[in-house]
Amino acid sequence: MADVLTGIDVLARDGAKLLAGASVGLITNHTGLTREGIPTIDVLHAAPNVSLKALFGPEHGIRGALDERVADGKDEKTGLPVFSLYGERQEPTDAQLVGLDTLVFDIQDIGCRFYTYLSTMGHCLQAAAKKNLKFVVLDRPNPIGGLAVEGPLADESRLSFTAFHPIPVRHGMTLGELALLLNADKRLGAKLTVVKCEGWKRADLWDATGLSWVNPSPNMRSLAQALLYPGVGLVEFTNLSVGRGTDTPFEWIGAPWLDGRALASALNAANIPGLRVYPVRFTPRASKFEGKLCQGVNFVVTDRVKFSPLRLGMELTFALRKLHLKDWEASKLLTLLASRTAMDAVLAGEEPLKLMRSWSAELKAFSALRGHFLLYS
Repeated sequence: MADVLTGIDVLARDGAKLLAGASVGLITNHTGLTREGIPTIDVLHAAPNVSLKALFGPEHGIRGALDERVADGKDEKTGLPVFSLYGERQEPTDAQLVGLDTLVFDIQDIGCRFYTYLSTMGHCLQAAAKKNLKFVVLDRPNPIGGLAVEGPLADESRLSFTAFHPIPVRHGMTLGELALLLNADKRLGAKLTVVKCEGWKRADLWDATGLSWVNPSPNMRSLAQALLYPGVGLVEFTNLSVGRGTDTPFEWIGAPWLDGRALASALNAANIPGLRVYPVRFTPRASKFEGKLCQGVNFVVTDRVKFSPLRLGMELTFALRKLHLKDWEASKLLTLLASRTAMDAVLAGEEPLKLMRSWSAELKAFSALRGHFLLYS
């Protein structure tokens, strides 16, 4: 196991010299911690050569406990204003940036395009570029690894808060690397600096880092769930429960109308490498189908190297269409898939492996592009 240092660890070790004399706005949440568990807020607030003036919080809030629109507030410990970037606005206003010369970003991502912390970073990077502010990313490992790149690229016409840029569903990059890509590809011209992690290798998943797991959001509670998320999360906007309101979100799906045994049998027959599936019954305590008995399936990853979450996602949609053509609201898959071509193929009953091969050209082009911005071997 490696002793990985994240960007804040490296910055703190070096006495925060990079931010000497800066007036800082910090975009962070509860995942912004040093290896020893000290909040990045406290590190920068205590640094004698740094003037921390404002805090900005993403989806789920500065403390990561909310699952709704987040309001502005005040940090009790430091007394600093906290501005929400998940509610009425998604990037800082001009008024909130007055008196700042630097924005610092420190939030743990999970390696999936539709996880919204990437969009929060992108919007803040754009705001910094417009106001000629410095933008510093305190980088963190990609918990599901930095090698695999999977899924269709988002259509330019379908970019949103869950698809900030035309990248694949599983991008295999850190947020620092993505900031470099966004700055170049969108021609933002931001004064961008990435404080790299030390000790992280692209092949490493989270449990190889020696870092403590902190739930990046209320329903992302383990590495297993993060690994499943790029595939299972795709169906969340359809009429399926993805396990929110249970102890193991994204490890199972279900609905009152679903035939769990038939779905488990179909998915196991598909021989998805590194995965086994078995039927379950569960009753969500909250969220979709709250208080209703659901039939469903449980996903168990047996080989993380061989497992492809996008293969699961496509096999899942194929099986759902075959078993529950009338019951499953497949059209809402487009919300997170964000690719009209891929969506049309799903609706046409395209074989999953053939569908995935159809992404090869765009994934090859993206891999060539991202190669210019990779910071780790």
